[in-house]
Amino acid sequence: MVFSTVIFLCIFLPLTLIIYHILPWKLKNIYLLIASLIFYAWGEPKYVLCMLFTIAVDYFGALLISKDARGGKIYLIITVIINLLTLSFFKYTDFLVGNIRAVFPGALSFVPQIVMPIGISFYTFQGISYVVDVYRDKSIVRKDPLKLALYISMFPQLIAGPIVRYTDVNKKIDERKVTANDLALGAERFILGLFKKSVLANGIGAIADQIILGDISVMGTAVSWLGAIAYTLQIFYDFSGYSDMAIGIGKMLGFDFPENFNDPYISKSISEFWRRWHISLSSWFRDYVYIPLGGSRKGNVYINLFIVFLLTGIWHGAGWGFLLWGLWHGFFVILERVIRNKSKDKHKTSNIIKDAFLHIYTLLVVINGWVLFKIVSVRRTLSYLSVMYGLKKNLFTAFSPGYYLSGERCVLLIIAILGAFGVFSGLSAFIRKKAGGPVFTVLYRIFLILLLIISYVSVITGSYNPFIYFRF
Repeated sequence: MVFSTVIFLCIFLPLTLIIYHILPWKLKNIYLLIASLIFYAWGEPKYVLCMLFTIAVDYFGALLISKDARGGKIYLIITVIINLLTLSFFKYTDFLVGNIRAVFPGALSFVPQIVMPIGISFYTFQGISYVVDVYRDKSIVRKDPLKLALYISMFPQLIAGPIVRYTDVNKKIDERKVTANDLALGAERFILGLFKKSVLANGIGAIADQIILGDISVMGTAVSWLGAIAYTLQIFYDFSGYSDMAIGIGKMLGFDFPENFNDPYISKSISEFWRRWHISLSSWFRDYVYIPLGGSRKGNVYINLFIVFLLTGIWHGAGWGFLLWGLWHGFFVILERVIRNKSKDKHKTSNIIKDAFLHIYTLLVVINGWVLFKIVSVRRTLSYLSVMYGLKKNLFTAFSPGYYLSGERCVLLIIAILGAFGVFSGLSAFIRKKAGGPVFTVLYRIFLILLLIISYVSVITGSYNPFIYFRF
């Protein structure tokens, strides 16, 4: 089940929230667990067993780790390996078999197509973080399997994050209260996220797909850039919108999920971009891969960064485009580290020209990276980039950018660009500070209701409704 669908918005979510808040405390967790399993089983019921297997592995692995101080490391390694093998089997078997068949036609014909369970990358990483934290004595072992199952399978963050650490929610699983303010804040966050996803991401995504998946042989440079920029905006609003909805629902259920985005497109370096983009994933790799490898304290810092971004690309998907996307970002993070280490000016000096240059540099790296991410096929990616930079002159270009930009789409693009650069969040903070009070509160709530109505209409009437991170 996906958040931006009629069945979720009109039936599942309202019923779940109403029943949840009516039930006595002793039934809330078990009800939320059942609701989460129904949510997951709605689209792929057979893969509930895969998730339950992962939960069982993490549950017994953590118990063994906590009971055997000497053998804890062995149990940790076994548990992590089982998790990663399960993830790899479902996520990468088709990719590996496909590449082998490309070299040796007819090989491995007995291997069936493997369908990846939705959200497996997210709940696998949550389970691994739990057992590692138990091993490190950063988290207590959860002896109640139902409560551990609730942590891993909780529906708001189950299929597309944010990746929640057990230490973020363990106390709230045992005891939590939801105030009227929590409900209001959660509803506000959910509405904003739904608008991002259903209106902005879907509206702009239609432009991106129409161009990027179109015929490159009749594409001009301006159109190719429009497609790349549209996808840059689409993936931001698609993923951050989902994260906002997840955080909002969590708030309405009494949980405080971690933030996942912090205006990433205002970054002035790729290193800063990764401190603002998919924060829960980048912090996961920092704490469970980068630091254990030695981090920046040892001489192999560049190798460590290379490994982290290689794994980041692999985590996102089984395809050469994802792998190259991870290495692309890793190259620039390492390059920035080398330049910073060799720079005589260790103190950060700032001026308008320098900041503008760094911002443009970062956006260019990110936009080009999203082309790798979107297209996946290396050959097609190179053709598309060749058109973007005028290296491939098509004799005939079918359409100009104006063909793809109706009045409505132009408005969406302007709103999306302003929002991506933090204009609206800054304006909202300024208004709250200067003109706060009951009048502003009423007007703001009316505004949210309008956004909700627009979003519902968009979901009900729209036919284009992908969720990009849904497949990871």
